[in-house]
Amino acid sequence: MISLTFALALRDAGLEWHPSPGDRFVITRTEMIDDVFHLADMVIETRHLETGTIFAFNGTTEWALDSVAQESTAWLPDEGQLRAALGDRFVSLTRDGADLVVELDDGSRHRDPDAENAYAAALLTVLRH
Repeated sequence: MISLTFALALRDAGLEWHPSPGDRFVITRTEMIDDVFHLADMVIETRHLETGTIFAFNGTTEWALDSVAQESTAWLPDEGQLRAALGDRFVSLTRDGADLVVELDDGSRHRDPDAENAYAAALLTVLRH
């Protein structure tokens, strides 16, 4: 899974998130930062309000949480979402020893033992340039 460090860096670099069912996210409050949530219409649904997007928690949960603003969350994009965000810049994903390596069309290579982190490193480079 993508690290929170990469997820926050991608958010800060301008990666846009259009929430949809199945997306993973964390709430960026210190006491909840280790809990990963998944958007699902019956449990956690996206509601678009005039004041912004919120995630509404439906039904019974382990703790009382009605909703949270999207600004208070960090999206944890998955491998497919990261690859899609790279678009035509993506060339390949290969293994090199213990690392997975994402190569871009400019010849740059971004490596990490976790595929999502390798994709995130590549996308971060693209977004910053």
